[in-house]
This record gives sequence, C-alpha cells and structure tokens, in this order.
Amino acid sequence: MPEVIDSGVAYLALKAAQKLYGKAPLALQPEEFERVQSMAQQQHKLEARVLVAPEARDAMVPPSTLQAAMQEIRGRYPSEEEFIGDLSGNGLDEAGFATALEREMKVEAILEKVGTRAESVSDMDVELYYQYHPEQFRRPETRLVRHILITVNDTIAENTSESARLRVGEIAARLAKEPQRFEEQALKHSECPTALDGGKLGDLPRGKLFPELDKALFELKAGEVSGVLESELGFHILRCDAITEAGVLDYDQAKPHIRKLLEQKRKRVCQQAWVKKLLEAKQESEQSSQ
Repeated sequence: MPEVIDSGVAYLALKAAQKLYGKAPLALQPEEFERVQSMAQQQHKLEARVLVAPEARDAMVPPSTLQAAMQEIRGRYPSEEEFIGDLSGNGLDEAGFATALEREMKVEAILEKVGTRAESVSDMDVELYYQYHPEQFRRPETRLVRHILITVNDTIAENTSESARLRVGEIAARLAKEPQRFEEQALKHSECPTALDGGKLGDLPRGKLFPELDKALFELKAGEVSGVLESELGFHILRCDAITEAGVLDYDQAKPHIRKLLEQKRKRVCQQAWVKKLLEAKQESEQSSQ
C-alpha cells in the first residue's frame, strides 16, 4: 500500500476510514484503502479552496481552543505512549496531527461564518412546519421504571440459578409487604449499576427492554411492583413509578425544536451552495487557462 506523506491527507484518511469502516487505514482491504485515500485527497483539495476564499481572511483558531481539542483527544487513550503510537501507525506525528486538526477547525470556523448568511427562520416558517409534519410530534406512552437485577452465573455459588432464584424471591417477598422499600432494596441487592440510583432505568417507551420485561412493565399501574421476571441476564423485579400517556407535543413545546432544526437545515444549504460556487469558479479558472 502507498504511504500517505501529507499530514493533512493522512488525518482525513484516518477519519474517513473510521467513519466508513470503523478501522484504521492500514487495516483496510486494498479496495477500501483506495476509496478512503481518494476521499481524503478530494476533501483536502476542497479544504484548500475554502482556506483561500475571501471569507477565510479573518478566520483563526485560538491556541487555547486547539490545545483543549488536543487534550480531549489525548484523554481517549490510556497513556501518552498509546496516543503517540496510534498516530505513528497512521502516518502522523504529534505536530502533524495538531496542524491537521487546526486546519480542520479553521475550515469549520469559515463554514460557520458562511452559515450566518442563511435566511432567518420566521414564526410562520415554524408554524407551517408544525402543521405539515404532525407525525414528528407524536409522543409515545412511556413508563418511569426502576428494577432490581440478580444475575445468574453458575461459577459463583451465590449466583447459581437456584441461589439467584432464592435471593430474588426473598426480595420480592419483602417488597410485597413494603413496596416503598424498593429503592433501598435496589441499592442493597441489585447487581446492575443502576443500583446506585435506586434501580432507576429511566422513562422508557415500549420496546426498550427485553420482551418479557417490556410486556410486564406495560401491564403495571403507576406505583405497582412486578413479580419475579426472568431474562437472559438473570432475574428482575420492576416498579413502575409513573405513566406518561401517549400524546402530541403542542405547538409551544415543539416551537424551539422546529426553529433549531430549520436553522440548521438552512445553514447547511447555504454552506453547500457556497462550496459549490467555489468549485465552479475553480473549474472555470482551469478551463480558461487551457
């Protein structure tokens, strides 16, 4: 495979490989590698056009912003050695990576600047969107649910199927008498990380839990505790804390979300039109010079 020398192209190839295939460039198959390299080269040329456009004149990335971005990326690695090793394995060193990252952030800043030219969104635009897209504002029924989990692991004496069933049965018996102790029992006995929050799983619509748990949850009334339920993880007890009925977001609730959505769409359209003009101008310049 050919080596990528330009750090900017290497950086873009790394991002493209991860986005398209979830792998580093050197782990790609030959045809995948060629596709990623082609995309990186094209993106690099496009960025070069953006960076010499009049709109790029005052664009800059403050050193503190770049430093914070570098630090955030470093923090994804267990050690500095692994960070540097990963860069090296992808045709980059720290200086080249920082330069490529700064270039990317500068391009993003220029596009943000161009995006401010987008047509503003009026209240009428928002209202029309709400009226013509009612399906987007339907809210399904949800249940605020807590659970207690006792796992099954036959290599651990207290978690064999028989022992786990006995333990969860004892918890269920206590809760049948005193359901208000659910959060306390979850904290003491549940083997799920949610135990620290009293077993709270959150406000869930249908289909988010294992089928056997989901069915039981949506048969409970608010405040009710289930019997012992079994899934592939082990044994569960559920409590339905509250029920939010299905409904439709009213206009006042939906308005800020719609405005943000329309603003983002118009910004992207504005940016894409600007980039298209850059490319067309380049093509005209090349044709006239031939």
